[in-house]
Amino acid sequence: MLKSKIHRATLTGTELDYEGSIAIDRDLIEAADMLPGEQVHVLNLSNAQRITTYVIEAPSGSGTVMLNGPAARLGLAGDKVIILTYCAVAEEEARNLRPVIVHVDEHNRAV
Repeated sequence: MLKSKIHRATLTGTELDYEGSIAIDRDLIEAADMLPGEQVHVLNLSNAQRITTYVIEAPSGSGTVMLNGPAARLGLAGDKVIILTYCAVAEEEARNLRPVIVHVDEHNRAV
């Protein structure tokens, strides 16, 4: 089930020479109820790429949303992305589950 989503964040950069992951501003991680190390799917609206990676924490208030490692080849600064997390729950819980949806402004701050 969809657990949480950061909707239409803007990639602030890429770093190819890194082990991997997506760095996300700590404020957005908290707003979206995500955890460092949690698996995410990153949907790039600019080029239709879909990436599976994990979250690492960027400094609070930085607005950082940055692809690292091999994923860095699948996006460019300025691309719009959707970041999704999922969870496995029993059917009864799934029927009542309401995902956390975080919309962001042009500076990747929750609105």
